[in-house]
Amino acid sequence: MNEKTPMQKRAAEARHTTSVDQSNRRVPINLRQSGPTPVELLISTRVRKSPYWHLSYESDCWQATIYNRMYHPRAHIPKEQGGVMAEYDALVNHVAMWNVAVERQIQVKGPDAEKFVDFVITRPANIIKPMRGKYVILCNEEGGIMNDPVLLRIAEDEFWFSISDSDIEFWLRGVNIGKGFDVTIAEIDVCPVQIQGPKSEALMTDLFGSAVSDIPFYGLMEGTLNGANVIISQTGFSGEKGYEIYCLEATLNAEKVWYGVLEAGEKHNLKVTAVAHHRRIAAGILSWGQDVDQEVSPFQCNLAYQVPKDKEGDYIGKAALEKARVQIEAGASPYPLGMVGIVFGGEPVIDYANDFWLIYGEEGDDAVGYVTSPWYSPELETNIALCHVPWNGRDVGTKYRVALPTEFGGEVVEAEVVSIPFRPSVNPNSREVEKSRTSAPVS
Repeated sequence: MNEKTPMQKRAAEARHTTSVDQSNRRVPINLRQSGPTPVELLISTRVRKSPYWHLSYESDCWQATIYNRMYHPRAHIPKEQGGVMAEYDALVNHVAMWNVAVERQIQVKGPDAEKFVDFVITRPANIIKPMRGKYVILCNEEGGIMNDPVLLRIAEDEFWFSISDSDIEFWLRGVNIGKGFDVTIAEIDVCPVQIQGPKSEALMTDLFGSAVSDIPFYGLMEGTLNGANVIISQTGFSGEKGYEIYCLEATLNAEKVWYGVLEAGEKHNLKVTAVAHHRRIAAGILSWGQDVDQEVSPFQCNLAYQVPKDKEGDYIGKAALEKARVQIEAGASPYPLGMVGIVFGGEPVIDYANDFWLIYGEEGDDAVGYVTSPWYSPELETNIALCHVPWNGRDVGTKYRVALPTEFGGEVVEAEVVSIPFRPSVNPNSREVEKSRTSAPVS
């Protein structure tokens, strides 16, 4: 047989083979063919620029990915200057601005807005009052997580889904074709930036006045910045104190908001950085499409608190979720895998993992799980990760082994299940949520 060419060898290495039990899935999550590619990727008109994209580029963005079919900044500080770990320092010690326009805003508006929203989310919509928000999940009829947005209630008859990486607008429209609620559903010209870090409140106060300090966690406030109308929320994807500035008519006003923040941020040592996945992992915050997707149940990934027993009326996925709850409470294992947090050895993981790393038991050659989100924690001085392991092997203290890829040392290293979050959120108002995420899988 002829010797393989370098291209054939690279192709063979990219082929996933695994024994992980994912019998409840149609498409095994770690067989979605992620990872590096030896070919040049074509960028075409299918990919959108956000109103902030040129501003991110102007702010030294040198790496990006695609999220919600938009360019999404992934690095600003060069590797030779510390890279994303230097960006981490800016976040946890000062204040950072992130271009998160990829969180497209899907507006549901009309007389039946609350009824419609109540039907598509697992939590009661009526607990969200005007000018308030909540982290919510939307499930399909099988109980899989379709999206996990922040849901903003702008008015009695208007909600904005600040979505994660899936085309939930199309799904919402499809749902309403069958249900006929009196609402309109559409993406709107609103784009957020996130202001995150311990100096975020001081910066936001300089921009919008002392009323910022009165915004509760997930509270909203109207404001203006350089003549641009905005909505401010006390939310974020970091576990640090933080806010989001939703720029209205963003295609016209993006520069007003961006430059206004930059100018006010100078005295607070503001840095424009990428979204800090290393910090959100430590806080136990999930990333849709990476940690969970439409074939993962909230009971598998510490989101049981999002499925209250006492929600009145029907919603999409309720029957499947209640059936799973009964099975779990009876001691059954409705899923082969469940999500946990682990600490693991090896060299510090200080760059994005481009694939799902396999997990093995203490003994044996068959893989039993996979890592979804790994990174190095400077505070804990160890590598940490969110991952999926056997349902009956989720107890804190359970030992595993993680197979690191070549670019991260190529070793098989020891790992151990620990409590999530790895590091508490700075915002005291979120501790109740975090407590529920570390509790038993059914609440």
